[in-house]
Amino acid sequence: MFRWCPRLEKSGATFILLLVFGSLLILFTASFAVFVRASSGWSQTYGGAEDDGALSLTQTADGGYVLAGYTRSFGAGEADVWLVKVDSSGNMQWNRTYGGAESEYAFSVIKTSDGGYAIAGYTGSFGAGGDDFWLIKTDSSGNMEWNRTIGGAGDDYAFSLVETVDGGYTVAGYTRSYGAGRDDFWLVKTDSSGNAEWNRTYGGWDDDGAISLALCSDGGYALAGMTESFGYGSDRDDFWLVKTDSSGKMEWNQTYGGTIREYGFCLVQASDGGYAFAGSTCTFGVGSHDSWLVKTDSSGNMEWNQTYGGTDADGTTSLIQTEDVGYILAGSTKSFGAGDFDSWLIKTDGAGNTQWNQTYGGRGTDIAASLVVTSDGGYAIAGYTYSISAVNSDLWLIKTDEQGVIPEFPSWIILPLFLFITLCAVATKRRTFHQSANTRT
Repeated sequence: MFRWCPRLEKSGATFILLLVFGSLLILFTASFAVFVRASSGWSQTYGGAEDDGALSLTQTADGGYVLAGYTRSFGAGEADVWLVKVDSSGNMQWNRTYGGAESEYAFSVIKTSDGGYAIAGYTGSFGAGGDDFWLIKTDSSGNMEWNRTIGGAGDDYAFSLVETVDGGYTVAGYTRSYGAGRDDFWLVKTDSSGNAEWNRTYGGWDDDGAISLALCSDGGYALAGMTESFGYGSDRDDFWLVKTDSSGKMEWNQTYGGTIREYGFCLVQASDGGYAFAGSTCTFGVGSHDSWLVKTDSSGNMEWNQTYGGTDADGTTSLIQTEDVGYILAGSTKSFGAGDFDSWLIKTDGAGNTQWNQTYGGRGTDIAASLVVTSDGGYAIAGYTYSISAVNSDLWLIKTDEQGVIPEFPSWIILPLFLFITLCAVATKRRTFHQSANTRT
C-alpha cells in the first residue's frame, strides 16, 4: 500500500528545481548564442505584385545597405529604376523610383564622396535612342539631384560605374550607336555633374560587351566582358579583358576561353597588381555551364583558372578579393541547392581552391546578382527570388556570417522547448517517485 514519504517528496522537488534551473541556464545560453548569430545573419524580401529585383548592392556608413535594381510594381513606367535603403537588420527605411513611361533598369550603384549615391543603367524613356546610358546622382536620402543620358540612335547599355579622383564618374557598358561592330565596349568619362568629357569604344566587327569596370592603381581602367570579334570568333564568346590608361587609350587586351562560350561578368584588381575575373564557361568544367574564375598577372597573362559546378548550369555574377587574399564569389547554381536555381556563395583561397560554399533558396528560381563584404566580416548578397511567389519576383537581400551561414534556429522556440523539457522532467520524476514509493511499501 502507498505511503506518503515527505523526505522523498523533498528530494524529488529538489531534483526538479535543479533540472529546471539547469534547463533554463542551457536554454538561456542557447538563446543568447542564437541572438548573437542572428544579428550577423538574416534574409529579407521587398516588392509588390509584379516583378522586382536587385542588381547592385553597397553597404552604407550606418551599417545598413542600399540596393539598386528595377521595379514593375511601383513607379511611373513599365519598369523603373528602384533604389531601396535598409537598416543593418534589413528593415526598409526608404525607397525611391526613377523613370518614365518606358523601361529603366539600374545595374550599378555606388556611394559617392559627398554621402549620396550614383546609379548607372539604361533608360528607354529618355535620351536619343531606343535605350541610352542613364546616370543618376542622388543625395543621401535618394532624392535625385541630376540625371544624364548618354547615347546615340542605337541601343546603349551601362553596366558598371566608378567615381574618379576628380569627383567625376566613369561608366562602362556597350554601344550599338558607335564603334566598329554590332556591339562594342563603351567607356565614358564624365565630370562631377555627369557631363561627358570623353568616350572610347573597343571592339571588332561582331558583338563585344563590357559588363564590369575597375579603377586601377595606376589611374587607368580595366574592363571585362565578352567578345565575339576576337578569340575563337563569331558565335563563340570569350572572356575579354581590356586595360586602358587614365584617358581610356587601350594599353593591352587579352581573351580567355575555349571552343564553346565563356561569359565574363565581374572583375577586380588583385592585391598583387594582377586581375581576377569571373563568370561562366561552357568549354571547361563538368556541367553545361560552370562558374569560372581566372587570375592573371598585371599584363593580363593567365596565371591560373578554376571551375566550380555540377552537372547542370552554374555561374558567377559578383566577385571580391578577401583580406586573406582569397576570393568570394556570388552567383547561381542549378546543380546544387533546393530549387530550380539557387543563390550560391563560394569562398576560395588565393589559388582559387574552394574552402566552403553555401546555397540559399527555395523551390523557385533565386538569383544572386551582387555581393559585398560587410563591416562585421560577413557577407551580404542581393538579387531576386521567385520562391516567395511562383509568378513574380521580389528583391532579395541575404546577410550571412563569415562562413556564409544564416542562423536557422529561431529564438521563438526557446520558451516552448523549455516548457516541454520541464514537463518531461516532472513526468519522469513523478514516475520515479511512484516507483520508489511502491517499492518501499
